[in-house]
Amino acid sequence: MNSRAIFLLLLLLSFHASAMLPAGKWSPISNVKDPHVVEVGKFAVSEYDMESKSELKFVAVVSGESKVVAGTNYRLIVAVNDGVAGPGASKNYEAIVWEKQWLKSMNLTSFKPVV
Repeated sequence: MNSRAIFLLLLLLSFHASAMLPAGKWSPISNVKDPHVVEVGKFAVSEYDMESKSELKFVAVVSGESKVVAGTNYRLIVAVNDGVAGPGASKNYEAIVWEKQWLKSMNLTSFKPVV
């Protein structure tokens, strides 16, 4: 199968999967330990670190939701260690990441402390 056919097949499967989810509505993520969800959480912390010149360390995804909007938006609560609160202490941040699966790209759209 050539690469164009594979791309079209993946695009068709992506649209089919998207059609099964309610577009524009946040849905809870049942397994926040899913490797892909963890990857999105790690990406959010890493991207924030690069943009802000901070040194946050990813600890875990605490909870999350997703919704389909020309890709997938993830709204995750991630636990991070900032090095200030002491070893083993973590703080929670809300991260919103927009993933376009067919382009294999993610964009961090928001990252803020949970108060």
